[in-house]
Amino acid sequence: MHAQILYGSRYGASRRYAEAFSQMTGIPVSDCASIPDLTGCDLVLHFGGLYAGGVAGLQATLRALPETARLVIATVGLADVRDPENVRNIRSALARQVPRQILDRAAVFHLRGAIDYGKLKWKHRAMMTLLYQKAKRIPRDRQTPEVRAMLETFGSRVDFVDTGSLTPLLEVLPPQDR
Repeated sequence: MHAQILYGSRYGASRRYAEAFSQMTGIPVSDCASIPDLTGCDLVLHFGGLYAGGVAGLQATLRALPETARLVIATVGLADVRDPENVRNIRSALARQVPRQILDRAAVFHLRGAIDYGKLKWKHRAMMTLLYQKAKRIPRDRQTPEVRAMLETFGSRVDFVDTGSLTPLLEVLPPQDR
């Protein structure tokens, strides 16, 4: 099997997961900013941060994806991926970004990421501040657990990265490559 791991990461959590999975499997890893030739790839794994309803770097991966390759998408975000509503929202956003014929064949996983407000670029800090201001106005009894968590952690450093959560991704590999 010829496989490649690609990642789209703005602040490092997706890169951390991609590199950890590469170490677990021996599959080469590259940033989406410099995708190698994927000709002959049977499997492409994309790790990408969730930003404003999209997955970082995924469009570049889709453009380079060989027609016959299987795609695995691992989204990385702050949302609690044990919450079915969060997963529905992520999958809905994926359906807008990935052509149906590709998404129907893809394996999709969701991982928790990290945020350090002190390291955010101005644009992202402004977006998060606007989101925070909007969330503060939601009555407590109408706040989702995700909104409450964002309100509690706003402005701080939060790291949910857990490389142990990569184990289910091993199932996409043929038994001889696990």
